[in-house]
Amino acid sequence: MKLIADGGSTKTDWVLCDNATIIARVRTQGFNPTLQDSDTIHAILSQELAGKIAPQQPDTILYYGAGCAYKEANDRILTALSKIFTTKNIEINSDLLAAARAMCGHKEGIACILGTGSNSCLFNGEKITENTPSLGFILGDEGSGAFLGRQLISNCLKRQLSEAVCEKFLKEYNLTIAEILEHVYHKPLPNRYLAGFAPFLARNKENSEIHSLLIHCFRLFFQRNTMVYRRSWLPIHIVGSIGMAFANELKETAESLGLSIGNIVESPMSGLIKYHSEE
Repeated sequence: MKLIADGGSTKTDWVLCDNATIIARVRTQGFNPTLQDSDTIHAILSQELAGKIAPQQPDTILYYGAGCAYKEANDRILTALSKIFTTKNIEINSDLLAAARAMCGHKEGIACILGTGSNSCLFNGEKITENTPSLGFILGDEGSGAFLGRQLISNCLKRQLSEAVCEKFLKEYNLTIAEILEHVYHKPLPNRYLAGFAPFLARNKENSEIHSLLIHCFRLFFQRNTMVYRRSWLPIHIVGSIGMAFANELKETAESLGLSIGNIVESPMSGLIKYHSEE
């Protein structure tokens, strides 16, 4: 049996399956090994996963997660999982490879993630051949929930949006500048905090100012993350909550740039189960 994990910064979905038959599903909070150490990750898994999946059940563990792009980060996940499960066959892969395998299968395409963070890659049907580095919510993550939240807050506080929109936003979340700065610069997981404001944009996306903000952010995402592959004829597949929430705005932006959107799904899990059941 295989235990497949789709790990994000906000939540992680675990599915124990026997080929294409699902035996068990578990959802835990998310984590990012570039931001959290193995002890913290182990504590989360001990509380929320251990006991729900028997240690000896999985023959193989396939973990796909945010932040799993470098050996140092991957080793933190490996260490935490090895303390819980008896299996020696544990693979740690990036969430980007999960998106590529789930959305493209064995065909060439561009796979993207738009959730709390963002990322993209060129996939040749077997492996990722090009990847524009995400760089995280400070230096990159264009189009992500964290990026959208940051842009919304910045535009409000710097008076780039109308007084009516800003007042509505700040009152709805009962925000002050001091509180915002405290969360962003002094408290843990500021990316998750910023992404928490994306629902406001989703609820108000018919507003012309919000619509313009979204188009601007998604234009930056395509220009800085997918157009660099110079494969404008390939479909762009998108995985993630932001992709689902703003599918129309993404399609509008892509069309204006001469790009084609393929499939948009919230989770790659169904595609991953299919991919690994066919191995």
